[in-house]
Amino acid sequence: MTTSSNMSHEPLFHVVKHQERSAVQVLLLRLVAVVCSILAGGVFIWAIGYNPFAVYGTILEGAFRSEMAIQATVKFTIPMCICALAVTLAFKMKFWNVGGEGQLIVGAIFASYFALFCADWNHWVLVVVMLVAGAVGGGLWGLLAAGFKVKFGTNETLLTLMLNYIALHIVSYLQAGPWRDPGANGFSKIARFAKNVALDKVLGVHFGWIIMLVLVAAVWVYLKYTKQGYEISVVGESQDTARYAGIHVKRVILRTMFLSGAIAGIAGACQVAGSDMTLSMGVAGGVGFTGIIIAWLCQLNPGMILVVSFLFGVLEKGSSVVQSTFGLSSDCADVLQGIILFFILGSEFFVRYSFVFRHKKGGAR
Repeated sequence: MTTSSNMSHEPLFHVVKHQERSAVQVLLLRLVAVVCSILAGGVFIWAIGYNPFAVYGTILEGAFRSEMAIQATVKFTIPMCICALAVTLAFKMKFWNVGGEGQLIVGAIFASYFALFCADWNHWVLVVVMLVAGAVGGGLWGLLAAGFKVKFGTNETLLTLMLNYIALHIVSYLQAGPWRDPGANGFSKIARFAKNVALDKVLGVHFGWIIMLVLVAAVWVYLKYTKQGYEISVVGESQDTARYAGIHVKRVILRTMFLSGAIAGIAGACQVAGSDMTLSMGVAGGVGFTGIIIAWLCQLNPGMILVVSFLFGVLEKGSSVVQSTFGLSSDCADVLQGIILFFILGSEFFVRYSFVFRHKKGGAR
């Protein structure tokens, strides 16, 4: 009687933490997730009245159909990859920096100051100063959140999130106020930068892609082979252990968040001087948040971040071609991207956990 009563109240299944899976099992899970995402996306495309094979074919063709298309795909990749690298440093320390978007924007603001008011400087001096200014601006914005964390114990997730919107409103103030283009005919916008400001092109794309590759290598070496990278890992595992080992935890947090913000700020400088040639409200365009997804999906591995960022770039460029070819709204493209991300990110759950179902005759497996 007791057994029957226990069975009636026991849930049909429960979630348990899985033993560590092998690399092959993890790879297979992620491949299954990719296949499922493609199938689910195909169902969505079919449901709105289009041929899934034609749409998927257009995405791939749109990203690679010409030299110009490939260059555009790389341009989409650059800010996403750099922002993912930026948050990787903080996440490795288990400091949940969701402010890559704001740090990118502030970096763009700092770089734009020199683009607007020092445009007659020597080209290479100006470019270097803009990149350094972008790094300093983004670093200080990240340091602000870290300072509140170590001093007052604030929640870094909420603080870095709110700082994103503050940074965006600073741009709004500048384009409607002190930096407003006097020739804008009533519109609130900042003037386009002079040609002297533009980042030089290498193989048809501004050399931000070279900066991206250098940062991938630098972050990998920094985390894997330096003392500071080791300190970040120890602080991420346990702050108490770090203190016992003689590591100055507050200093590590401040230093790492400055570096995290600085990398995002470099992405901002590359955006305004390489792609947009002006500062606007759309300078970030959500890439800071996409960078978080990429970093988490790649388990904070800089090499994988480069690969996955490129795949996201393919999806972004291909989706824009789908919109123009089939007349789909941007919302449909976003839904398709969301479906794919849902399945891929969902696979991470099954890497760590599994469902245990109740036996018919009592007890769980």
